[in-house]
Amino acid sequence: MTTPVVLPVKSIRNPRDLGGYCGLNGRKVKRHRLLRTGSISAMTSADEQVLLDYGLTKVIDLRSSAERRVSPDRKIAGVEYFALPLSDKANSGEKNQQDMAEYRVDQYAGFRLMCDRYRNHILTSQAKQSFRQILQLIADTDRGAILYHCSEGKDRTGLVTVLILEILGVDLETIRQDYLFSNYMLNDYRAKREKQFVRAGENDKFRANMRILGTVSDAFLDSALITINENYGSIKQYIEQELGISSSLQSKIRNLYLEK
Repeated sequence: MTTPVVLPVKSIRNPRDLGGYCGLNGRKVKRHRLLRTGSISAMTSADEQVLLDYGLTKVIDLRSSAERRVSPDRKIAGVEYFALPLSDKANSGEKNQQDMAEYRVDQYAGFRLMCDRYRNHILTSQAKQSFRQILQLIADTDRGAILYHCSEGKDRTGLVTVLILEILGVDLETIRQDYLFSNYMLNDYRAKREKQFVRAGENDKFRANMRILGTVSDAFLDSALITINENYGSIKQYIEQELGISSSLQSKIRNLYLEK
């Protein structure tokens, strides 16, 4: 597999360029066009300049409206912003407390939650509408770099990346390895959180759940892919028939983002 291109920024988690992967007919994905990251709300001025120099023209925020209110994106002059959440359901404070209590007694609660989220991101009308708009936006961008992100840049961002790379003709094993690379990128983030939970006196089961929630897994991605295959036949059919991304629009995306 081609080694993922890590962006030279310090204040953004999990920052990568999709460029360099081998796509349809051996054509490589262009660099400086498709960027995937975690939240940019705490981005420094120095990293903002790095992204502008890199060619950034558009930002797509995949987070819910509640997440955006708590940690709004840092706005960059001259860059267009689009809020296209895969889910806009906000848990109540009571529900969050219930989840936290369950994490302290059931070490597999976080695992089940993540599998359910991945399935829902395939099936819900909200997610499908956002996928459709994101791919259309990508097709309509003939210059510069698009950055799309969620909170840690691993789950929602990971699924959008799967669809993009599938359209570009990247093989599924490479797509899977790109998805799993988030674990390496987030090692320091998880280690920092682990220390915080230990200091707070959280038990082993709670900390196990937090590690799961801060991780990507073959099982999570498979939850999405199996859901696609069982409900829509294949990822190709899902993109074309369920999301409505026509073969001509996919060809346009390939011509824009694959080298000649």
